[in-house]
Amino acid sequence: MSVVNVSDVSADLFIIAIIFILLIFGLLSFGILQMFQQRFRLGWYNFAGALVSFIVLMIILNIWYL
Repeated sequence: MSVVNVSDVSADLFIIAIIFILLIFGLLSFGILQMFQQRFRLGWYNFAGALVSFIVLMIILNIWYL
């Protein structure tokens, strides 16, 4: 196991990644909660929101950082 150097990661990339990670996994966990509560339509909407958020994150990363 070695130490990872993260000094090359810019602050704006870090903030965008953290915001989208919280958004995506929050929507996924809320969708699972809705499924357990037998609210299937709301659960699927949350899963779709997580998928859309992931696609938007990939588009932003491709445009601004690659």
